[in-house]
Amino acid sequence: MAEDKDPNVSMIELQEEFIQHMERGGRKIRVLALIAALAGAYFAVNYFLQLVVLPYALGITTQTVNLVDPGLMAVGSVSLVISLLWLYTGFRDFVFAGKMATQIKEIRNLQSQLAKQYGLSPESASASA
Repeated sequence: MAEDKDPNVSMIELQEEFIQHMERGGRKIRVLALIAALAGAYFAVNYFLQLVVLPYALGITTQTVNLVDPGLMAVGSVSLVISLLWLYTGFRDFVFAGKMATQIKEIRNLQSQLAKQYGLSPESASASA
């Protein structure tokens, strides 16, 4: 029965379930972070081209719209900032997911070493209830 379990055993089982959940979700987090970073980079480059390269470096100030129109520049600048924040968040999440995966591998190695030290099978050391 769950009431008869030692609180320490329950805590260990809960931590193991959490680690397994993080292992399952780690790859998804990395993929989503990479997609977010790529989308942020795409939008940042496009807005940078529109706000800086076309009007100032290439001298193209009008096409079908006035590229130096204050309203357009304001919207473009806000969009650029949001894109750069999106890019930063994507890369930060990607790095976090990589560090998390490394830490989980280290935990699994320690579990295996402890299991060998105490004569347990590695599967029983990482199995959850």
